[in-house]
Amino acid sequence: MTSATPHELPTERTAIVTGAASPRGIGRATAHRLAREGWAVAVIDLDENAARSVAAEVAENYGQATCGIGLDVTDRAGAFAAVERINAELPQLVGLVNNAGISSPTPFLEVTDEEWRRVIDVNLHGAFHITQAAARTMAANEVGRIVNVASASAQRGGGVYGRAAYSASKAALLGFARTLARELGPHGITANSVSPGSIDTDIMGGRLSEDRKQVLLQELPVGRIGTVDDVAGVIAFLLGPDGGYLTGVTYDVNGGSHIA
Repeated sequence: MTSATPHELPTERTAIVTGAASPRGIGRATAHRLAREGWAVAVIDLDENAARSVAAEVAENYGQATCGIGLDVTDRAGAFAAVERINAELPQLVGLVNNAGISSPTPFLEVTDEEWRRVIDVNLHGAFHITQAAARTMAANEVGRIVNVASASAQRGGGVYGRAAYSASKAALLGFARTLARELGPHGITANSVSPGSIDTDIMGGRLSEDRKQVLLQELPVGRIGTVDDVAGVIAFLLGPDGGYLTGVTYDVNGGSHIA
């Protein structure tokens, strides 16, 4: 394994991507993008068989070391065990993409305690568990890159696909990343967020009718719906060598919807 001086990225490095097995998801596209750029990749997903399948697919396509792990990110002990396995099987852990999450279209006045806690537990507590486990390894090696996948819903106050519980959890991820940037910076770790807008993913699939698409296009200066690769490219940049002086920032990957 190639060594590096403190705060520099090692030549051989691993990134964890959570929620990375969805067929048309941001996580899967990110796993492919990172492997294409030379990263070993740990694919984590609730569906273990799907995680292993994606990991094998990535390894075959790019010749990088991978592993697929089935994990419920709300399981703290499981998260720490997953990182321990990754440390044993793959090159030095440097990157973490907190992508695992669930949506909640329930209007606020109808949200139950159970629904609220379910969304917060996956989207926020899950990110906390895997981040603390991974960050301890990063801090010991004095280098790391963390990217939280938030949402435009966190900034605009909900939307079509995610309302109160979802927006609150994603807004929390923005604050979480900024706090990590402050606390972990002295350990050579950066922490940033991406905030996707209208992206053509499985979450949007089935809800993105042609009429709805036309309405969205009127709000987007770029004139098209975003793709998972649009988001994956920004994540890869933030994890890579050129992202080393960026921390505590949020990249709005929304086609200009906030200025429309």
